[in-house]
Amino acid sequence: MRQDQSLETYMPPPHPRGVELSGQLVRLERLDIGKHSEDLFHANSLDRDGSNWTYLPYGPFFTLESYQTWLTEAASTPDPNFFAIIKRDSNKAVGLASYLRIKPEVGSIEVGHINYSPLLQQTREGTEAMFLLMKWAFGSGYRRYEWKCNALNTKSRNAAQRLGLSYEGVFRQMSISKGRNRNTAWFAAIDKEWPSLKTSFETYLADENFDADGRAKQSLSGLTKPLLYKHDTLEFGFAQV
Repeated sequence: MRQDQSLETYMPPPHPRGVELSGQLVRLERLDIGKHSEDLFHANSLDRDGSNWTYLPYGPFFTLESYQTWLTEAASTPDPNFFAIIKRDSNKAVGLASYLRIKPEVGSIEVGHINYSPLLQQTREGTEAMFLLMKWAFGSGYRRYEWKCNALNTKSRNAAQRLGLSYEGVFRQMSISKGRNRNTAWFAAIDKEWPSLKTSFETYLADENFDADGRAKQSLSGLTKPLLYKHDTLEFGFAQV
C-alpha cells in the first residue's frame, strides 16, 4: 500500500534566531564578540599545528583582531546562526557551531561551521552540544537535520554517523575551498528517526554510563549504528572521493 505523503497540516517551525540551549555540561549562547571572542581565540590557540582549520573555508587566525573581524561578520547574519559553546565547569567558550540552510517552509535545517577547540574535542561536553542542537531542531518541528563536510574529512564523516546521521552520498566538485576542489559528503537524520536517536543520546550521556575515570561504558556509535538508514561507503575504503 502506498504511504500517505500528505503534509496539508504541516506548520513551519520557528527560526532559531535568539535561541539559547542549556544542558547539564554545556550551554549554547548566541555568539557575542565582546563576550566570547577572547575565550575562543585562546582555546583555539591550543591547536598548535592549525589542523582544526584544514577543512573550514576560513582560518587559521593568528591574531585576536583578525579572528574578531571574522566573528563579527559571522555573527551578523541569521543564517548561519552561530552559537558559542560554553563549558559549565569553566564558564568559558571553547567552541562554535551553527544552524545554517535554515528552511522552515520545508522543515529542513543543517548543523555546520563546527569548530571545536582542543578543550572540547572528544569530550562528553562536545557530544552534549550536538545533542542539544539536534534536540531543539526536532523538538521545534523540523523534519530533516543535515550535516555536510568535505569528503576528504574522515573525522567529520565518522562523527556524523556516530551522532546518528545517515550517509546520503557525495556531491562531486560541489565547490572550491581555499583554492582546492571540494567534493561534499551528505548526512542527515529525519524526524521519524529522532525518538530512537534521542534515547541513544540520553543513554550515552547519563552519569551511570561513565566510570570513575570518565570512560563511557556504552559508546554512542554502538547505540546509533543500528539506527542508521545507510552507512557511509567510507567504511568500505571509499575515503578518497
